[in-house]
Amino acid sequence: MPQTPPFSAMFDSSGYNRNLYQSAEDSCGGLYYHDNNLLSGSLEALIQHLVPNVDYYPDNQMRKIAPKILQLLTEWTETFPYDFRDERMMRNLKDLAHRIASGEETYRKNVQQMMQCLIRKLAALSQYEEVLAKISSTSTDRLTVLKTKPQSIQRDIITVCNDPYTLAQQLTHIELERLNYIGPEEFVQAFVQKGPLDNDKSCYSERKKTRNLEAYVEWFNRLSYLVATEICMPVKKKHRARVIEYFIDVARECFNIGNFNSLMAIISGMNMSPVSRLKKTWAKVKTAKFDILEHQMDPSSNFYNYRTALRGAAQRSLTAHSSREKIVIPFFSLLIKDIYFLNEGCANRLPNGHVNFEKFWELAKQVSEFMTWKQVECPFERDRKILQYLITVPVFSEDALYLASYESEGPENHIEKDRWKSLRSSLLGRV
Repeated sequence: MPQTPPFSAMFDSSGYNRNLYQSAEDSCGGLYYHDNNLLSGSLEALIQHLVPNVDYYPDNQMRKIAPKILQLLTEWTETFPYDFRDERMMRNLKDLAHRIASGEETYRKNVQQMMQCLIRKLAALSQYEEVLAKISSTSTDRLTVLKTKPQSIQRDIITVCNDPYTLAQQLTHIELERLNYIGPEEFVQAFVQKGPLDNDKSCYSERKKTRNLEAYVEWFNRLSYLVATEICMPVKKKHRARVIEYFIDVARECFNIGNFNSLMAIISGMNMSPVSRLKKTWAKVKTAKFDILEHQMDPSSNFYNYRTALRGAAQRSLTAHSSREKIVIPFFSLLIKDIYFLNEGCANRLPNGHVNFEKFWELAKQVSEFMTWKQVECPFERDRKILQYLITVPVFSEDALYLASYESEGPENHIEKDRWKSLRSSLLGRV
């Protein structure tokens, strides 16, 4: 399981950085700072510092409390809109917004604009989730379609899109669209089962959803199976070899674009056992370009080559002069694992009971970087026909892939032969 070395190497077995903590000499009201950055402190001290009361207001400017609260709410609703799918959260937001709007005319306009923007985002999210649910409910195994309606499945990916560069661009459309709907709070909800600071009390919203994050992971799996299906489908090995070379070119263009998630999904599909066992087919493939791609995504040394390429793409994005140069789509499963290990490997509290802010800064840094990447608009022209095919065309199940593989190139040993007979019997009703 991959873990980010640069950060994890900073920590000892206790889960905190002793050197930085020991050098933190500046303290203020129970909060400890290093180079003006908050490192640790008790939760009580943080609350006392941030929450105004009759005797204390952080900025000592009570007249500005309304615009500051409005600014906070605006940033909250823009960055974490999904928090307000909770009816209680939305009710409290409306109540607070009403109090602010009862002041100056400027506040009323800003509050109205904030609420309208939030409602639009939540409506778009609901519509997107309905589309995903519809696609999921109508998905069919490709073998079932072949058995019942063979004439309806004559098309293949090359027939739909014969240009690998165009397909890579359409894959990037799908990736960016699905990334855009993942909320930053979904990362927290994916890993934090209890309260954010190991408190046994339940969180305000007990069961937030991570459906968009999960849907994105499912898309990766679907693309891998689609690649394997397209390779195993053709009867002639020269056609299978052509499909393999086609996907190698697609994967290479994904790498050039900065679409590392589609790249890894394609490589994963080509490395699935039903595909990799087709030795006669692979013998007809020029694999030099594929070997380079595999080297770039080699998992050894904690995906060192990929991380180097990702840093290069991220740097290119920072200095980009065009939308295309801004595209950075990380290998999502590895990003999830990095955040998971960071969350699990570092304690929420230091041995003295203080909140380990250094951990949360690093978590925020990784999620914020992702948030920047997901907001990039895709610069490529949409092709609805290709997008429809990629999203809805039936794919083989794992068993159907093996059956298609054995039908293309016969079993090589008794184990494969027995499995082939079993699959023919169960899937095709043949002996």
